[in-house]
Amino acid sequence: MALKEIIEQTVAGLGYDLVETERSAAGLLRITIDHPWASPVVGAEPSTLPDQFITVEDCEKVTRQLLFALEVDGIEYTRLEVSSPGIDRPLRHEKDFERFVGQEIDVNLKEPIGAAGAGQVSASRKKFRGTLERTFADDGAQGWQIVWSEAPVGKPGQVISKKRAPAPVQALGFTLSELREARLAPIVSFKGRGAKGAAETNLD
Repeated sequence: MALKEIIEQTVAGLGYDLVETERSAAGLLRITIDHPWASPVVGAEPSTLPDQFITVEDCEKVTRQLLFALEVDGIEYTRLEVSSPGIDRPLRHEKDFERFVGQEIDVNLKEPIGAAGAGQVSASRKKFRGTLERTFADDGAQGWQIVWSEAPVGKPGQVISKKRAPAPVQALGFTLSELREARLAPIVSFKGRGAKGAAETNLD
């Protein structure tokens, strides 16, 4: 059985989602897990429950089971590391984007946008940060975009003139196949997802 399949089955069997698997040349096997998420039911009241965060205990439970599963299948590695996604969680699948609609994310395109004139965006630009939104075309097709403003960040105590024209709001539509990488923007906030932190356990 392939390594990724072993890991996916083990993690899912314990009730978690596999976010990412990394294997370094030095033999480090790094596994990132999260709690499962289901799309909200149409017409249902939005949940008021806080997000569940991965704890050290969760990581330890998955580590113990993976150590056994990898040994049974004879997988060679030097060190196993199981951790939470952290505040810069990668977004890889459609469900990841559905889950974090309205959040600020960083996207890195495979190719530059290739068309000048879209606001003040350079045609060679590949990296963007903005609020993730779902889009709906006239034919019913659904897509994704990020929305942002290039407004300069004011210094602490600086008074912004009310006469200053607001920076234009810009939007970039994209498909998942056009992305090299997408992650939650690492914004630290003790009132939101930034309090998530990164629980981690290492076992040699």
